[in-house]
Amino acid sequence: MIFTETPLRGAYIIDMTRMEDERGFFARSFCADEFAKRGLATHLRQCSVSFNARKGTLRGLHFQVAPHAEEKLVRCTGGAVFDVIADLRPESPTLRQWFGTELTAANHRSLYIPKGFAHGFVSLADDTEVLYMISVPYAPGYAKGLRWNDPALGIRWPLMPTVISPRDAEYPLLDSPSLRNPPPAL
Repeated sequence: MIFTETPLRGAYIIDMTRMEDERGFFARSFCADEFAKRGLATHLRQCSVSFNARKGTLRGLHFQVAPHAEEKLVRCTGGAVFDVIADLRPESPTLRQWFGTELTAANHRSLYIPKGFAHGFVSLADDTEVLYMISVPYAPGYAKGLRWNDPALGIRWPLMPTVISPRDAEYPLLDSPSLRNPPPAL
């Protein structure tokens, strides 16, 4: 496995090391030992799938606060997404910065997202599926979000979303009174 740290400390793009032959390839997409060597979460307790029927579907920006803050490993298993993370860690030198990358079924790339980050994506193709491995179970009372088009973040989405849930469309802006300071204890 090839781990490449993103500009946001602690978040990694993970590419598979393929063993290829005439049948195709075989590769690890997760290895607890490899993750542990880098201080990354090795205990992933929940696996979820997001299916997005239409190109332009936006999900996010989502996160959970303590004591249910989560680490995620996401991978696109069908279609393609532009996947985005935003650093909300109060002590981080990259606080309020974002990073985006294309995850596709063809590139087999994963993105590791540490605690303290908001996460979202826009689908770049119809019938797109994203697989999530998550360190803690979903806890509705601790689930929060930021507006996908928040000017304080300035995310440059590659296409204008056309399908957005009412909840995602109505999340607060980062500088709103309810989120003026980054969420505590992420």
